[in-house]
Amino acid sequence: MFSFFQRLGRSLMLPVAVLPAAAIITGIGNALTAMGVLPTVAAFFSSAGTTLLEQLGILFAIGVALGMAKKNDGAVALAAAVGFFLTTVVLSPKKLAPLLGIKETGVDDAFIQMNNSNVFIGLIIGLIAAYTYNKFSKTELPTALSFFSGKRLVPILTAFFSIILAVIMLFVWPYIYAAIVIFGTWILDMGPFGAFLYGFFNRLLIPTGLHHALNSVFWFDLAGINDIAKFQTGDGAVHGVTGRYMAGFFPVMMFGIPAAALAMYHTAETKQKKRVYGLMFGGAISAFFVGVTEPIEFSFMFVAPVLFVIHAFLTGLSMFIAALFHWTAGFSFSAGLIDYVLSLINPVANQPYMLLLQGLAFFVIYYVVFRLAIRFLKLNTPGRGDNLLPDPTSDSATTGDTPDTEAGTSNKYTHTASQLLEGLGGKSNIMTLTNCATRLRIELHDNSKIDEAKIKGAGAVGVTQSGKHNTQVIIGTQVQQVADEIETQMEK
Repeated sequence: MFSFFQRLGRSLMLPVAVLPAAAIITGIGNALTAMGVLPTVAAFFSSAGTTLLEQLGILFAIGVALGMAKKNDGAVALAAAVGFFLTTVVLSPKKLAPLLGIKETGVDDAFIQMNNSNVFIGLIIGLIAAYTYNKFSKTELPTALSFFSGKRLVPILTAFFSIILAVIMLFVWPYIYAAIVIFGTWILDMGPFGAFLYGFFNRLLIPTGLHHALNSVFWFDLAGINDIAKFQTGDGAVHGVTGRYMAGFFPVMMFGIPAAALAMYHTAETKQKKRVYGLMFGGAISAFFVGVTEPIEFSFMFVAPVLFVIHAFLTGLSMFIAALFHWTAGFSFSAGLIDYVLSLINPVANQPYMLLLQGLAFFVIYYVVFRLAIRFLKLNTPGRGDNLLPDPTSDSATTGDTPDTEAGTSNKYTHTASQLLEGLGGKSNIMTLTNCATRLRIELHDNSKIDEAKIKGAGAVGVTQSGKHNTQVIIGTQVQQVADEIETQMEK
């Protein structure tokens, strides 16, 4: 079950990666509108950005299907598209009204949400398509039906499974929708304290990947909150409120996480400082500019869990303060400098500059609290106690045969991938290899064959294991290139 939710969390990163494009395109439209120039061009860009945000349901369906399938195959993406459109169109008020023999206005309001932005339906259809692919993509039918064997069978069966889903959702969806709305309304009714609870649990759920599910309630249109789309488009936005479930992340990701990295660097043993600097500097830059915090968070999450609880509390506190004073800003990817700058030209933002002042205060708070906690509680953060980082130039980081590569095909990731492959027990020990924004996610035959020193010597931030088979290796934002190179070496 834990592995399932990890893979689901990783799968959600694929459609989420499309959101920066929506933010940039919408930002261009907002900038031109604010300057009062080229109104037609401004409207065109605003419309283009909104269009992406209105297709999140189908994007999530395809992303989850590809991420949860055993292989990234076009057949599973096609199956997801077939299943999604079948379900959402059949359950739309326009189609339901004649089926139920009532007027379109008499159809339950819940079914109005059965459109291309319905992320919840996208998740379910994605899982159905992935299951169908994993189960039936190699099925052989009798000779008379052999044309429909294998991968061609996947979208066909997905369509039939989606019909079953549509029938079930016809009766269940109104209750599911009502429950989600009640949950979202409960948080909304709690005002700033609700924002605190969201921020706190958002961070605590990161190790499981379930924070993506929690985010879906507040960022997308599951409970009518739809914070991201309303902020970017202004449609249904409430000034000073829309963006509440995003704004408080900016002080944490742009200032708090770099401060935590600095505190861990300053508290590292003298001989370890140079290695810790290399680890922390890259993670801090990533957090500040892009809002990707996992390289830093995973460096202390498991070795010093008390720090992670403190981090979750401070994130909730930041969300509370921003919501209390109605300081709002928004993002389409994460709360880094790039999205913050785009927020400055968004008319929905409310006093976003105050988040910078809050961020400076949180830089001091994070640094002081982390440094004192590490010192007085004697925590094993990177470069301290039992958590010493190996020297990349030592024998432990350089020994072992490098997989053969054809002349002229090596790149700067070749040695890193080779060493990681060795540290994971060789390609014969690897069952599946995937990646999210910053982590390799590997299913191994035997976790006991892992050599953590060799993996960290290759430049990995850390290694986490779950059970006997599941492992994560925190790489950083260059994880995609590393994963590609590992797969290339495994194929050889």
